[in-house]
Amino acid sequence: MGLQYDLGESPFTDYRVFKRGQEENSPYFSVNRNGRNDPTNIRYRQAAFFTNVTYSYAGKYILNGTFRYEGANKLGEATSARWMPSWNLSGAWNAHEENFFENLRPTFSHFTLKGSYSLTGDRGPSTVTNSYAVYRSYTPWRPTAGDAESGLEIADLANNGLTYEKKHELNIGTSMGFLDNRINVDFDWFKRNNFDLIGVINTQGLGGQISKFGNVADMKSHGVELNLTAHILRDRNFKWNSTFTYANVKTKVTRLDTRSQVMDLITGTGFALEGGPVRGLYSIPFVRLNDEGLPIFLNTENQETVTSINFQERDKIGFLKYEGPTDPIHTGGFGNTFSYKNFSLNVFMTYSFGNVVRLNPVFSNQYSDLTASTKEFADRWMVAGDEAFTNVPIIATTGQNRAYGNNLRYAYSAYNYSSVRTAKGDFIRMKDVSLSYEFPKDLIRAWKINSLGLRFNATNLFLLYADKKLNGQDPEFVNAGGVAAPIARQYTLTLRLGL
Repeated sequence: MGLQYDLGESPFTDYRVFKRGQEENSPYFSVNRNGRNDPTNIRYRQAAFFTNVTYSYAGKYILNGTFRYEGANKLGEATSARWMPSWNLSGAWNAHEENFFENLRPTFSHFTLKGSYSLTGDRGPSTVTNSYAVYRSYTPWRPTAGDAESGLEIADLANNGLTYEKKHELNIGTSMGFLDNRINVDFDWFKRNNFDLIGVINTQGLGGQISKFGNVADMKSHGVELNLTAHILRDRNFKWNSTFTYANVKTKVTRLDTRSQVMDLITGTGFALEGGPVRGLYSIPFVRLNDEGLPIFLNTENQETVTSINFQERDKIGFLKYEGPTDPIHTGGFGNTFSYKNFSLNVFMTYSFGNVVRLNPVFSNQYSDLTASTKEFADRWMVAGDEAFTNVPIIATTGQNRAYGNNLRYAYSAYNYSSVRTAKGDFIRMKDVSLSYEFPKDLIRAWKINSLGLRFNATNLFLLYADKKLNGQDPEFVNAGGVAAPIARQYTLTLRLGL
């Protein structure tokens, strides 16, 4: 039933559709909010006031201050939770405007020292609506459709103390130029203290909810950023410019008032634990293969086992092996532009180091004819004694599935998320190569054309380096199940014409 587009957009209804929905206790109409069917109308109210002051003296000393006071009704009802003051103080010193700087030229072209300190806030995830209790209508189930009635239920409890996510941040940086600005360096160091971060917290169920949003975590982070630009050659016909960027970021969760289960920590793209990074990857410790070719692990009791793994355990999680952060620690790029007369060649590479990725969970105790086998299956255990040479388990036989029953699937699930199913996320990628040509002005002037250019560009060409354990998979593109398919290579030919 619905609108008949091919018949003059005339509506068509069938009473039996409504009759069926009434008998199944499934409403025909609903309000979609936040990606879920939730007939609750939400009104957001927010207000903000700010002021800004800037002072500059002779172009040498610059001071700036900003103050902001804002509030939103989506947070706790208490004034201290709903309203938040934030501010920023920053300053800069342009040393190249000082008289003494003339003695440093031309070795030094310019020098600026800058810094800032701030307190900022964020209202948190859009799904947070805990300022008041949220009531939702529903239709209680009844044995017969004729007894249908409407009801109200509590969707979310009020949380008067829920407040903004906050961050203190300190930045110190410098900008320098050398040799008549042929070499330019920008360097920044930062330190951040995030607190009152919002997340789901498990409760004792008081009020009817076993989990709700709360200010559950604090986190610290620090890092550096470097940008280096050099004009290496400036010949009449030939020019060579080079750019190098580098960033280093480390995070540490200092407080986390929530309990994660084993499955949360070993799957996906990283999970937080107190004392670890904001997104860390943890694995079930793999020990070896047994004489049947089945994997053996350490469980919550630090005992060797094949199938006795509790993926829902929340208390005894110390047995898990920490693999590393899933977010790279070192990132950047290196680019070079070569120009000769009207030709220009640009070569740009990116790099990333310091993180780990989970390999695709392709192993199972049972396969079908529709299962695509990867190269890793070629190294599997096949005969007794292979356990001394490989850590890839056997394709389980019918007899093994019968002997272990449904428990054998736990062994292969644990293997997919074990310490041997991780790889380094390090890579160096040839990101972009382009060649362009500008037609001479004397040539195109006769055609009554102001400009004419041709450009060929190739993007995401290949990986110069990646961990061999990836078996050709791309470490830069990950999803919840492991390493995903990379972005395809792109080739573009562009003709630019100006009249």
